[in-house]
Amino acid sequence: MIRVSDAQLNDLLLKLFENSAEAIFFFDRHGKVIALNHAAELILDAEVLDRMAAGDKEAICLTCKGYTSEQEMQTCMSCYMKNPQQDISSFQVYLDTKGKGVIPYTASYQTIDVENGIRVFMLRDLTKQFKTQEMLNQKMMMKNVIKAQEDERKRISRELHDGVAQEMLSSLVELRVLKYMNVDQEVLQKVQQTEGTLMRLLDDIRHLSVELRPAALDDLGLEAAFRTHFKWIEKNYGLVVHFTSELESKRFEGEVETVVYRICQEAVFNALKYADVDEVNVRLFEENEALQLHVADQGAGFDLNIVQPKGTGLGLYGMRERAELAEGQLTIASAPGKGTRIQLEIPLRKGGALVEDHNRG
Repeated sequence: MIRVSDAQLNDLLLKLFENSAEAIFFFDRHGKVIALNHAAELILDAEVLDRMAAGDKEAICLTCKGYTSEQEMQTCMSCYMKNPQQDISSFQVYLDTKGKGVIPYTASYQTIDVENGIRVFMLRDLTKQFKTQEMLNQKMMMKNVIKAQEDERKRISRELHDGVAQEMLSSLVELRVLKYMNVDQEVLQKVQQTEGTLMRLLDDIRHLSVELRPAALDDLGLEAAFRTHFKWIEKNYGLVVHFTSELESKRFEGEVETVVYRICQEAVFNALKYADVDEVNVRLFEENEALQLHVADQGAGFDLNIVQPKGTGLGLYGMRERAELAEGQLTIASAPGKGTRIQLEIPLRKGGALVEDHNRG
């Protein structure tokens, strides 16, 4: 145990009292404030300080807006100040502070001199911790919402693929049997027309199933999902996607793969809708212990300073939101007539994000 002299200890305690960021009040046995430090003075209005100096035992009530009990968030019932025999080492209290409004504090109220009935009331501002907790809660809530969306997309996708599409395929087979039966030409023509309609509908259902949640993403990973998606885009829209992958079939956490896929999907579709180009470049690679995605086109571009870009703007917002949820960084560079470049960087936690299993799923 480190020992110091009484003089040194007194000096240290005095410096703590004077320089502490925590607000410190000393009360006598009657509830009168007999001393307070500079941090306490900073949070109190002049009227409260004047009434404390005049010996008003209720002065603290002018600023106190209640403490948190087991029953209520803010209450004055069974006030912590009214029971001199009870020491409360940690509780939450709200004070109406000078210039900052009502602030939550973690507080302690305990006796330090039994003989003279001296008690100390110490406060630490919880505003930063509350904001941090609120941001964390919002982030976790958004993660859960997106996960629920992806799970529901996966369920509907599987149902469309394994249920509706299979039933429609069976109906097509039965319909084709009619072509080999003894039917007149008019009926046969109608059967052929219906067969064509069902084939187009079957293709639409299969595409919708893939768009909702490509099975390749869960079963084979990003590379396979991207190659399938880009082939479909070229076939249906004529947009050529020059895809380069340097991952060597590596797999990553499901959340990371989903974020990268959705952001790339949105970026490519934005180029298709707004850039007025015939080709887009997509590169997927690892660098600086992070998964990197680059999507670039040489198209129309747009002004990043415009509050509402072409389209709804929800695509760019969703991309940034997904990147933040994966602790990634999204950079968008664009200018009118100079194309658009989107870069996504997601740090890979050691031993966590990277999975080397080629047969996962």
